[in-house]
Amino acid sequence: MGDVAPYLGPEEADAAVRRAVGRYIRSRREMVPGFVERNFRLRGTLELHRRAVGRDLLRAPANLALAGPNLAFEAAARLAERGGYGRAAAGLRRGRRAFVTDVAREIEWRLFTDLLELPYAQPGRGSQRDALAEEIARDPAVSALLEQLSAAAAGPGYAAWAAEAAGRYGEARQAVAELAVSLVSAGIGAAAFRQWTPGALSLGPVAAQALAQHAAIAGFPLGAAAGGLWYGLFPAKASTVAVAGLTGALVLLPAMLSAFAGVAADPVQARLGVHDRRLARLLDALEDRLLGEAKTDFNPREPWVARILDLVDLLNLLRRAAN
Repeated sequence: MGDVAPYLGPEEADAAVRRAVGRYIRSRREMVPGFVERNFRLRGTLELHRRAVGRDLLRAPANLALAGPNLAFEAAARLAERGGYGRAAAGLRRGRRAFVTDVAREIEWRLFTDLLELPYAQPGRGSQRDALAEEIARDPAVSALLEQLSAAAAGPGYAAWAAEAAGRYGEARQAVAELAVSLVSAGIGAAAFRQWTPGALSLGPVAAQALAQHAAIAGFPLGAAAGGLWYGLFPAKASTVAVAGLTGALVLLPAMLSAFAGVAADPVQARLGVHDRRLARLLDALEDRLLGEAKTDFNPREPWVARILDLVDLLNLLRRAAN
């Protein structure tokens, strides 16, 4: 008679799978520094952002405009979940809309195929490498369970969770890039106008007012010196058209450039260890998911911070308009 695979009871099988998952996650953690080095240091992020040339220049501003409503849907969905309204939460999440950028799609591909090394497919390409299955197969006692475990890992629930987690990683990374743009706006406002301008909505009116003041002083009939004195007492007012035009330009240009903001933000995050810590949280959540637990959820805070800053920027604009 041939060899018969040893029988594993439920407890032994569960322990064996947990050991395999633990080995797999540890091996992924060891790969994180190299993954960050290859993809988010200056050379890697420059290569990555070559894909932003093209339709991403339109997708990035569209996603920026949709970010606020999407986060509102997510906040409402969480409240519904806590209240026990699972169907309502699912419906609210289906209301989220976004355009997948080529950069985000490439990051997602690299996460799955380079770091996690799990089966993954995108239009026009696919990878069948399954490092988790290989780890399980190393243990002869559980090799008989390989087919069942692989089917569970590739199931629709897991696949949906994994895609959502990868998307959230991309959102967090992009949110940090948007925060960098906001810091630039705030720096310009502080240095040039000595005012707090956390975003383009705040910077636009301030810049328009400064340009109107400068033009009025330069064109004063009695000379610039007298104009400075006069308009120091009676400041010139920028026209509504000038304010709207300059603000619109300052909103649109940074929104388009946000497609490339990661070129500056990624190396800084890599240097500070932000990418490493974010990937560590992703692996924690993945480990819990593979073990059928729900102790850890991957929900980066960066998108919330970026949207709060957007709200502050809008309130600042409304305050100026009311004065």
